[in-house]
Amino acid sequence: MTNNEQRIHIIDDDEGIRQGLNLLFETVGLPCQLYHSANDFLVQYNSDLRGCLIVDIRMPGISGLELQEKLIEMESTLPIIFISGHGDIPMAVEAMRHGALDFIRKPFREQDILDRINEALTQEMLTHQYRLEHQALLDKIASLSLREKQIFMKVAAGEMNKSIAIDLEISERTVEVHRSQVMKKLKVRTLAQLVNLKLQSELTQP
Repeated sequence: MTNNEQRIHIIDDDEGIRQGLNLLFETVGLPCQLYHSANDFLVQYNSDLRGCLIVDIRMPGISGLELQEKLIEMESTLPIIFISGHGDIPMAVEAMRHGALDFIRKPFREQDILDRINEALTQEMLTHQYRLEHQALLDKIASLSLREKQIFMKVAAGEMNKSIAIDLEISERTVEVHRSQVMKKLKVRTLAQLVNLKLQSELTQP
């Protein structure tokens, strides 16, 4: 299993459910990884895992809701679809309140769960792409020298070259040179683009 490949991580203590879902997804070309317990999944979990989770909400040991809580603590963004044979409404509400994509009662229609899986994988793909782009942006800013970072922050905050020169005790011409270099390194052409780039860099990743 490669971490860059989207997979459906099926976590259920019922082997029949695990194998049934695995067969269903394999018929439509969706790779799966099976786990007999939440603890089994946590042992193999790392932050680079891609895809989504199908989790039985009631399991021996660590329950589905407890697994969700642990993943939230680890800042996982993997979408979770809960399944349950009990139709426990309070549990469903709790799961959705903490960000679960859906709560599906057993037995379920194959097409229903396939639709939700496709939605989950699309959501995860968009989140993954955003995180890659956000990290690339942070890397570009990190490539600036200390002086360039100072000028980047001040220019993006709306300060004029003359004011920056006085504050940093350098010539206005030096500010202009560094400013030009910042624009070149960050691949922006206008002040508006520079300001927008700074705002994007400050956004919290999903």
